[in-house]
Amino acid sequence: MSKIISLHSFRRGTGKSTIAANLAALFALEGGHVGVIDTDLQSPSLHLDFGLADAQITFTLNDYLWGKCDLRQAAYDVTANLEVDPERKITGRAYLVPASPDAKEIARILRGGYDPNLPQAGFQKLMQDLALNVLLVDTHAGISEATLAVVALSDVLAIVLRPDLQDYQGTSLTVALARRLGVPRVLLVVNEVASVFKTAQVKSQVEVVCGCEVAAMLPHSNEMLALAGTRLFVLNYPTHPLTLALRRLVAQLVA
Repeated sequence: MSKIISLHSFRRGTGKSTIAANLAALFALEGGHVGVIDTDLQSPSLHLDFGLADAQITFTLNDYLWGKCDLRQAAYDVTANLEVDPERKITGRAYLVPASPDAKEIARILRGGYDPNLPQAGFQKLMQDLALNVLLVDTHAGISEATLAVVALSDVLAIVLRPDLQDYQGTSLTVALARRLGVPRVLLVVNEVASVFKTAQVKSQVEVVCGCEVAAMLPHSNEMLALAGTRLFVLNYPTHPLTLALRRLVAQLVA
């Protein structure tokens, strides 16, 4: 059964988009057909994670929202970009629907004007057209009408936060809103957990404060920082503790 899995965060800078890109790579590595949609229209970045140059992009999610194309036309097969090891072929498929990196398009989004209900039909049709097992949706941080419309379509909502008290209140609000919208499963992903923290203690604290299950505690990684968004972490560090934690998260999300 196909699933829509949205990744959201109340604040920017939690690593949400990086996690979404790496999860998509893992789904494809494990033989799944995965689509990724960058709905962070104000600050698009996923095309960079997948090595999709601006010159290669003809249509984007923005074009679909303005009625210029079908969503399938804005979906790019990025499977080949995941094959960093010649001896390890990707058995699945990965598709990306990028948001436009054009400054004029971003300004147009900031002014508003598109129907936030458009994704509902588009997402379902895209999943059928590409025979997707999973559709990963990278949302815009914070709370807005458009973001809530996307969240409401989700089978699973994974809310990314850092072990930071400032994140807890906003995450609690997001959990409450998701439940009011009837999202079937809401999970938390705590990112950038430093080695000085007692993982079990932080996990318990987050679950109590936010009133929601923590699906993953992702360790801080200097190697991730060194990549600086130029390459996907799980492809370059397949046995790293962070990669192993993300693999376990994949299993949680599709369970």
